[in-house]
Amino acid sequence: QVQLVESGGGLVQAGGSLRLSCAASGRTIINYVMGWFRQAPGKEREFVATISWSGGGTSYADSVKGRFTISRDSAKNTVYLQMNSLKPEDTAVYYCATGHFFAVLGGTYDYWGQGTQVTVSS
Repeated sequence: QVQLVESGGGLVQAGGSLRLSCAASGRTIINYVMGWFRQAPGKEREFVATISWSGGGTSYADSVKGRFTISRDSAKNTVYLQMNSLKPEDTAVYYCATGHFFAVLGGTYDYWGQGTQVTVSS
């Protein structure tokens, strides 16, 4: 059984930083693509970032490029999302996901975490 558990969310002022973690069990993350998505109230889920099997390939949504960094620690079987220069529009529930394809479409990911709330105050 694959499980993804996110942590690290919270309340931060605009301009601040947070680091989200996603601990995986039941799947060795170096063999799979890992991604981060988010969903704000009243909006559809959107792609944030993804990292390839090897960790050498990353992709970001234009809205977070230059501010967010996705990384992985194979020894801990954990993927991270470092979020800097946070803006109120980054407020959302952030979800970790794992799949087989290096893609931005949520439908290509087969396991999801429960989400962690990030709130950015102005």
